[in-house]
Amino acid sequence: MKAMLLAAGRGERMRPLTDHTPKPLLKAGGKPLIVWHLEKLAAAGFREVVINHAWLGEQIPEALGDGSAFGLRLQYSAEAEALETAGGIARALPLLTEGEPANAPFAVISSDVWSDAGYDQLVAAAKRLDGNDADCWCLMVDNPPHHPRGDFLLDDGRLHLLPNAGTTATGVTYAGIGVFSPAMFSHMADGMRAPLRPLLELAIETGHALGTRHTGRWFDIGTPERLAELDRLLAA
Repeated sequence: MKAMLLAAGRGERMRPLTDHTPKPLLKAGGKPLIVWHLEKLAAAGFREVVINHAWLGEQIPEALGDGSAFGLRLQYSAEAEALETAGGIARALPLLTEGEPANAPFAVISSDVWSDAGYDQLVAAAKRLDGNDADCWCLMVDNPPHHPRGDFLLDDGRLHLLPNAGTTATGVTYAGIGVFSPAMFSHMADGMRAPLRPLLELAIETGHALGTRHTGRWFDIGTPERLAELDRLLAA
């Protein structure tokens, strides 16, 4: 099973920190954000990881190399301009499926999140996709203050769409950590800019989206303040 780390975003809200450093290479707890993910993937038994990049992207392979320092084999998917989440996955699809069984699921992780969730559950989630005729599995977390309504409802291991925004219903938030079937992206042309959410909604509407709630720590590193908060936590 392969994994992909999303690392192509511009990080506008992180400026000026990202003016000269790509967001995944910003440090917390003494190491770049993306390295936390690489170490956890290696500990969970992953050996092949694809990383996409765009803004200041040349710095990422320069910093991480071929992955041997982490016990991994790294491949890079370059984007002239960030193709958004689904577009980036579609661009990297040949790397993610090469040498794998037909329609074998792969993990996708946003490099600008941090959690204490173990990545061994990604392998278990891939088996759940096969056993439940599902296209995706998403790790969900309690809603952070900056996203109080959440993204989707989670009931008995399956995701459901939230009611219309006019209601007071709240759901849970997608943690930026998931497992996906290649079939979700096979219809997309290379270079197409596209977000992930419409594809998730389609999978939910057809009953093909699974989920698990994580009750531990999780950070969305979207502002310098959140990065500083995470740094203090890890330093302690």
